[in-house]
Amino acid sequence: MSRLFIAEKPSLGRAIAAVLPRPHKNNNGYIETGNGDIVTWCIGHLLEQVEPDAYDEKYKKWNMVDLPILPEQWQLTPRKSAKQQLSVVRKLAKQATDIVHAGDPDREGQLLVDEVIDYVKVSATKKAKIQRLLISDLNPSAVKRALSAMRSNRDFIPLSVSALARSRADWLYGMNMTRAYTLLGQKGGYKGVLSVGRVQTPVLGLVTRRDDEIANFVPKPFYEVFALIPYQDNDIRARWKPSPACEPHQDEDGRILNRKLCENVVARIKGQPAEVTESERKETRQSAPLPYSLSALQIDAAKRFNMSAADVLATCQALYEKHKVITYPRSDSRYLPVEHFKQANDVCKAIKTTSTELSQACEGANTSLKSKAWNDKKVDAHHAIIPTPKGVNPASLSGGEAKIYQLIARQYLMQFYPAAIYSEAKLVFTITGGTFIAKGRQLMNAGWRELLGRDDKNKDDDLADKVPPLEKGTVLTCREGEIKDKMTEPPKAFTEATLLQAMTGIGRFVSDASLKKILRDTDGLGTEATRAGIIEILFKRQLLKREGKNIHATDAGRGLIYALPTESTYPDMTAHWEHQLQDMADKKCAYKPFMDALQLQVSTLMDKVKTSDVPPSLRALKSPEFKKGGTKKRKYTKRKTTKR
Repeated sequence: MSRLFIAEKPSLGRAIAAVLPRPHKNNNGYIETGNGDIVTWCIGHLLEQVEPDAYDEKYKKWNMVDLPILPEQWQLTPRKSAKQQLSVVRKLAKQATDIVHAGDPDREGQLLVDEVIDYVKVSATKKAKIQRLLISDLNPSAVKRALSAMRSNRDFIPLSVSALARSRADWLYGMNMTRAYTLLGQKGGYKGVLSVGRVQTPVLGLVTRRDDEIANFVPKPFYEVFALIPYQDNDIRARWKPSPACEPHQDEDGRILNRKLCENVVARIKGQPAEVTESERKETRQSAPLPYSLSALQIDAAKRFNMSAADVLATCQALYEKHKVITYPRSDSRYLPVEHFKQANDVCKAIKTTSTELSQACEGANTSLKSKAWNDKKVDAHHAIIPTPKGVNPASLSGGEAKIYQLIARQYLMQFYPAAIYSEAKLVFTITGGTFIAKGRQLMNAGWRELLGRDDKNKDDDLADKVPPLEKGTVLTCREGEIKDKMTEPPKAFTEATLLQAMTGIGRFVSDASLKKILRDTDGLGTEATRAGIIEILFKRQLLKREGKNIHATDAGRGLIYALPTESTYPDMTAHWEHQLQDMADKKCAYKPFMDALQLQVSTLMDKVKTSDVPPSLRALKSPEFKKGGTKKRKYTKRKTTKR
């Protein structure tokens, strides 16, 4: 036997086998090819972390005195449904002379196959020779290209170590905190599981705090003042900019709270000269947005189609594995390898075949234009989600698949359209010593915005009145002033789209200013592959609920957040983890110091819980209800805890 390819999923295994020499022989769990190569596969995770009672029988029963649970020697166990396939992989790995790691091109995919290779005890000599095959497009031409560009699997050890640290850290934190707070809840009479995770809990915290802000919001009046200055057949509307002397009459956002002050300004400026003291006109260019990462796609799909993050991911998997019309979907990258640029014409042809709605957009695409999306320095294991050069009959796609494909394809086509060009104008008037500013913005050339619907095309435009080209020193007359009475509004409840945006833009929600800066460019709460699942877990555990498009915390969710230590409910801690895990992947940070610090943190948290009373927020909570005919409610001792 020459080589054994270990793919992450059967679909990927079949795609690899398809480009290897024939004849092929299909066996139970693997494919033999004409040149002696064998392709086998995992079925997602073949292995999983063992339950606590595998370390000690006493952990079968949940007791506060037994916490924290800190495994000395970590153990994995075969998933029940995967035992047969694992034995297939073990047998083939022993017979193979060379092994090719063909996990998905991300941190999780790297660990998933690496841990199987370790578990089946591949020899050190064989392990040192393992090659890494990175596939992000299941079509034959792309698989062939990937086969010609394999790398040593050793290059990806830091990625695997980072994923391993993440997995074990999630287990340690989630297992101990969930048991501790479920036991506290039980003391208070709550019969459900109070699930705690280093990612899910800060997400629940975001929603709870937003709900509280809305509930406690007290609207306040504020005012805006405009000078109406006639010019030709129109009025120029210039907004008053209060001087520093007016600060006592403004809130922290600069809104004016004193109506009498506004009335005084209006009275002063009526009929007075309005001199142009500053005049500015400029042309600005707006480049096309980058192709999609999974989160960016989920956010847009939630806004446009009200699709849940989980539905978008499932749809993407079908487009990738079943139809082969998009590249690997669980990507956090929005950039493309330069080598992909030469496929542009073929991809455009495929889009035209697959989506009749985008035919015109394909005709208008200039495939000689190269946007900033093509950048090798910003691409590693995976790249942005784009269409493949394979077209299919539009009728073969479901309604949801067609919608998601069109979003991905349109975003790709935008890369071959020129920048949108705006004309921006600004006039500053001085009237009786006061400053009044008029601004205008007009779309002159739509460029890539042509591909947006009519509403979207103009959504970024400032709807202020047009500002005429006046020279500095021009003096007009202010006819009158105008006061706009306004009321402050509460923040909006989270929706699927805005919650995903919050999870990816985590820096805005952390309380530590230094961490805020570090996190601007990191991947936020959770990963591209896990965010949808994290939100769904919170619904399943009845800690979050949907009301129309809006997402709110349940009473149990709020009670849990109020009971937990503050640091567990904010993104700071998990953000700090993510930063260290990324450093681990980049060889800047080691596994042991990270895990040692975490064990100490978990031990400290458990000591605090053990000496605390049942928090008031966990008393008299209504226990969760389960639908009739569904899964029966199990005792809390039997429920599995979440890892995140």
